[in-house]
Amino acid sequence: MIRFLALAALALAAPLAARDSLGVYDGWAAFKDAKPLRCYAIAKAQGTPPAPAYATISNWPERKVRGALHLVLSRAVADKSSVRLVVGNERFTLIAKGRNAWAKDPRDDAAIIAALRSAARMSVSASGAKGGTFTDRYSLGGVATAMDAATVACAKRS
Repeated sequence: MIRFLALAALALAAPLAARDSLGVYDGWAAFKDAKPLRCYAIAKAQGTPPAPAYATISNWPERKVRGALHLVLSRAVADKSSVRLVVGNERFTLIAKGRNAWAKDPRDDAAIIAALRSAARMSVSASGAKGGTFTDRYSLGGVATAMDAATVACAKRS
C-alpha cells in the first residue's frame, strides 16, 4: 500500500517537475516552462480517482496557442465514446484518446475558458474503456487567477 501511494505521488508530481512556480491560488497553481516556452494553470481532480487526474489550461506563445484545455482523465475512455465537460451550467463535448481529452477547436477552448471564469465547479464524464461510466470533478476556486498568472508570465517572455 505504501509503495502504491509513493508511486501515485510521483506520477502526480511528474507534470509539475522542473517548472518555475508562478503561484498557488486556492485549488489551482500556475507554472512556466522555459524551453519550449509554455505557461499553464493546473489542478488535480478532487477525491481519490483510480489514477491521477488533472486539468491544465496552457499558453504556448511560439505555437500561437493561448488558453488550450487539456485533461488527463482518471480512466481511459472507451473508443468512440463522447466525453462531456460541464462547467457551471455550460456543457461541452470533448475529443478524447486514452486518458487524454481536449476541446475540439480553439473556439470551444475560448468558450470553456470564459465559462471557467464564472463557475464554481467543473466535471468531466465518459464511458470507461473497461466498462462503466466515470466522472472527474474539480473545484474552480483560484482558476481565474492561475490562468491570468500563466498568461502574464508568457506575455513577459522572460
